Amino acid sequence: MSIKITATSTCDLPAQLLERYQITMVPLYVSFGGGTYRDGLETGPDDIFRHVESGGALPSTAAVNIADYQELFTQLSPQYDAVLHITIGSEFSCCYQNALVAAEEFSNVYVVDSRNLTVGQGLLVLEAAMAAERGDSIQDILAMLDSMTDRVDTTFVVDKLDYLAKGGRCSSVVALGANLLKLKPCIVLADGKMTVGKKYRGAFDKVLPDYVLDQLTDKSVSHDRIFVVHTRCDPAIPEAVCAMVRQFGFREVLTAVAGSTISCHCGPNTLGVIFLRK
Repeated sequence: MSIKITATSTCDLPAQLLERYQITMVPLYVSFGGGTYRDGLETGPDDIFRHVESGGALPSTAAVNIADYQELFTQLSPQYDAVLHITIGSEFSCCYQNALVAAEEFSNVYVVDSRNLTVGQGLLVLEAAMAAERGDSIQDILAMLDSMTDRVDTTFVVDKLDYLAKGGRCSSVVALGANLLKLKPCIVLADGKMTVGKKYRGAFDKVLPDYVLDQLTDKSVSHDRIFVVHTRCDPAIPEAVCAMVRQFGFREVLTAVAGSTISCHCGPNTLGVIFLRK
């Protein structure tokens, strides 16, 4: 059975994995500086950071629209026994709803809400791609994803709250206070929503070891695979986190750079460790 795996660009999987498993990315839209661009194809995080750092307004993001999905499914549906599309969590975008509307016209197109973002979504996409390569049926893959979605552990630490404040996710007063006190909040994704967890205090690179210990100690962790995902950090920072994570016995430690959507909301110097719980 031939199954094509597709996903919104927000899954942030590295290019080598997309190529290895022939996963098709469907770009969201990012608007800034008077233009609208396709995420990952026509713009990237560095473009956003340069725009904001030069005094520009925070870019806005928009979902994949129904017409885009209809075009994609029209192209892929005749070529495969099944087309599986995994979206960014429906709490964060209407990509899932738009894909469902477009998929109504196709009997072999299936849409899954990851209820996650960045490589939390990417983990599900990767598992689905590996299952399709093994020859699993679409029904088995859908059942696997249904059982796996709530097991994705997604957290990340934000260096400064400036971007979250610009985007209205926290007040400018809170952001100023956190920055003055050198507070680094841990953002926790649970039940498809983001909440603030522990607040670390100190320099960004110095609080990350405590963050990693908190995330990987006394949890029922699946040690198959873990992602270290970040926005624009000093390369030494994710390298140090990867070295620390390897001490926990993961069979595969992967790094990823967050794309435009996450970067618009978190800004540079954001890092997370994302994995599956047992």
